[in-house]
Amino acid sequence: MTKVGTIYIEDMEIGLCRSITKVMGDAEIESFANLSEDRNPLHLADDVGNASIFKSRVAHGMLSASLFSALLGEHLPGHGAIYLSQTLQFTAPVFPGDEVTASVKVINIESVKNRVTLKCEAKVGDKLVIKGEALALAPSRG
Repeated sequence: MTKVGTIYIEDMEIGLCRSITKVMGDAEIESFANLSEDRNPLHLADDVGNASIFKSRVAHGMLSASLFSALLGEHLPGHGAIYLSQTLQFTAPVFPGDEVTASVKVINIESVKNRVTLKCEAKVGDKLVIKGEALALAPSRG
């Protein structure tokens, strides 16, 4: 895990990256189902998962995508950031027990408006499972 805190807009540069890794185990899937109220049996019932196109239960896509929120709020920009928008494309399933590494990389900085655009990717090993972009207001020293 990378350092928690704040990176001010004045200290950002194109290409700056942060990442975090989390195992999406049964406890995480069940907790997310309860929190989100998405109790689709594809995520919770082995028989339903086994009969699906995935041949197994899968983690909620938004569970893995929530790592982007953790990155923006805790690492880049970090404390004081305001999440403005997010695009997501789910490119492959995440299975129970998979270790997901989510990363964000600065691809555009609008210093006048304190806005930063970040490329978002989540991978299981070398397999891309989510891609997208986030827009955030970054904290400023000014």
